[in-house]
Amino acid sequence: MQLSPGKLLGMKRLADQNGVFKMTATDQRPPIKNPIAKHLNANEAPWDEVAKFKKMLVKNLQEYSSALLLDPHFAIPQSMNIFNPKKGLVVTLEDSIFLDTNEGRISQNIDNWSVSKIKRMGADAVKVLAWYRPDAEKKVLEAQQQYVQKIGDECAKYDILFLFELLVYPLSKDLHQTKEYIEMQNKKTDHVLESVREFSNNKYGVDVFKLESPVNVNKITDSDLNAFKEMGDIAGRPWVMLSAGAGKEEFKKVLKLAFKAGCSGFLAGRAIWLDAFKHYPNWDKIQTQLESSAKDFLFEIGEIADKSALAWNNHECYGKDGSKFPYSNYEFRLQYNEIK
Repeated sequence: MQLSPGKLLGMKRLADQNGVFKMTATDQRPPIKNPIAKHLNANEAPWDEVAKFKKMLVKNLQEYSSALLLDPHFAIPQSMNIFNPKKGLVVTLEDSIFLDTNEGRISQNIDNWSVSKIKRMGADAVKVLAWYRPDAEKKVLEAQQQYVQKIGDECAKYDILFLFELLVYPLSKDLHQTKEYIEMQNKKTDHVLESVREFSNNKYGVDVFKLESPVNVNKITDSDLNAFKEMGDIAGRPWVMLSAGAGKEEFKKVLKLAFKAGCSGFLAGRAIWLDAFKHYPNWDKIQTQLESSAKDFLFEIGEIADKSALAWNNHECYGKDGSKFPYSNYEFRLQYNEIK
């Protein structure tokens, strides 16, 4: 596997100088909007309140991040004036509102938003989250597969990285029901692994996987290392861990096992900044927590990654010499063709 010029540059920009991903997510919408709306006894969280918090996240956490994940609703319009251009930029494409049917969940893009717009604004990667259960109804699976494949095709067309996130979720037949963006209780390891297996097919064009723990984080032991290794083997390309609302100590356990299994870093949000956000609407306390405990935790997991994570360019999918610029002579202009 070799990366195209745009994707190769994107990988370099998202990682630190050692090839490790230390990415902070600020694109969450319901996990921020819902608590604000509830506190204000409002149907919808005011735009200014949500955007203010996201700007604080960018301002306080970008120092120890190799890249940040922003959404076009709030984070981008409020934060780009303070965004450090030396950091990598990942931008969200999928809408947080999904079609929830008795047969399963179907994803869709944010309205008036696209891969081409993300590329045009100068981002390094397109991030998409797709809910997936391999035992959902066939029509739901096909809809999700077609959705992801189309995005992969568009990322290839515009030569921009495709960073793909997978989350399993409860079907109507399951005991524990939630529509929150949190880890599913009593999820099955096989469901996580089968989901990764499906989208590891090259037809989807995934460049980096953003994956959840293959076992519930509150039950993780060292014996679960094999499940992480199997997940990494199935992915077949660089992968990072998401936090899915896990607590700080639980997420550190996840990262340590994942790094032993060949993971190349993290793209995490709530594990880093949720404790600070719980002080809403006390903005002074939020600020104090972000610049102290949240920042300290981000630095701590960054150090763990420094010691144990696999540099993305050392992944075996690129061969023994790693991924290099794919053109080496004067015919570069002719060989680097547009994709129709």
